[in-house]
Amino acid sequence: MKYAILVPDGMSDYPLEALEQKTPLEVAKTPNMDLIANQGIIGRVKTIPEGLTPGSDVANLAILGYDPKKNFPGRGPLEAANLGIKLEENDSVLRCNLVTVFDNKMVDYSSGHIKSLEAEKLIKSLTQNLSNEHIKFYPGVSYRHILVIKNSAKLDFKDLRTTPPHDILGKEISKYLPKGKSADFLTKLMKDSVKLLESHEINTVRLDLKENPANMIWLWGYGQKVNLPSFKEKYGLTGGVISAVDLIKGIGKSIGLESVNVTGATGYYDTNYEGKAEAAIRILKKHDFVYVHVEAPDEAGHNGDLKEKILAIERFDQFIVGPILHYLETQGDFRILVLPDHPTPIALRTHASDPVPFAMKGKNIIHSATKKFCEIEAGASDKIFNSGEELMKNFLKS
Repeated sequence: MKYAILVPDGMSDYPLEALEQKTPLEVAKTPNMDLIANQGIIGRVKTIPEGLTPGSDVANLAILGYDPKKNFPGRGPLEAANLGIKLEENDSVLRCNLVTVFDNKMVDYSSGHIKSLEAEKLIKSLTQNLSNEHIKFYPGVSYRHILVIKNSAKLDFKDLRTTPPHDILGKEISKYLPKGKSADFLTKLMKDSVKLLESHEINTVRLDLKENPANMIWLWGYGQKVNLPSFKEKYGLTGGVISAVDLIKGIGKSIGLESVNVTGATGYYDTNYEGKAEAAIRILKKHDFVYVHVEAPDEAGHNGDLKEKILAIERFDQFIVGPILHYLETQGDFRILVLPDHPTPIALRTHASDPVPFAMKGKNIIHSATKKFCEIEAGASDKIFNSGEELMKNFLKS
């Protein structure tokens, strides 16, 4: 029996006036996801537990069948796991975005989706000038990086509150700087980074080219060392994770799933869809389970880019869902599940906590005869799961 979960990050949305009160998913051409809904079941699942911030960290952990209220270690440690960063019990980890700030306002949470090679040079400069035996910077992909505070027991982060930069676009950053007993330590680092980054040659060139400079670091997603039960322990299966972003790959590694690096997987609109599908099929030839994540719809939602969001959904359907579904149909018994992790509505440009639509097809799943996989059809279904763990158990029960 083979199992595949396919996750178009942030795909779910709200009806838009520009689409005559339809959602991007409703108007996108998605024959493969529609087929799964038609020949399987459709419904909704709550991936963000009450009281938790809607984010890809919480939502993807939930979809993989882990209760975030019990198992969520913070975003930073999950990303650090993928980078192979060894952590001690007293180490603190934060996500370190390279952002663009002008006139004290958050202009761009991604510094124009800065390329990894440019970003690596900036992180190297931060390391040379701001790091010490306790402060360590680690380069990731594009604007996404990691800060580790070694042996942070003397700092009190128990009540630390931070804000994702994509939640405050166009807003005054002073209101959203870290808060808590030891927050000043982080705020000083962020402010010190401005002096260094503004004058860096990478940023002077970016300004000349009319590109957003990476002129500040933004620290958020605090956590400590990950201790999660393996996926095999919990569900009896081995498998792999396919994603471009350290967060999802780190979740996979933290629960014992193989994490595959795909050439050309960028975490943006231009990601290598075909390569991800090929990697997923290779995983399924060795294992019984694969989890495929594509970031592009979420990025389009954050950017408020309706055209790119529809295009990302269509590419996901054509180049991810189609090939993997076709492969599974030639291999005997299988189940396939498609769902976004959370909504990233164009109108909000950030994440929402609403339940997301899912479609599931395969062995012993009754046909729903639904014609279109979309939010309104899922909302009309009586299939509702109150947690990702509940959905996972149903998905694996064949």
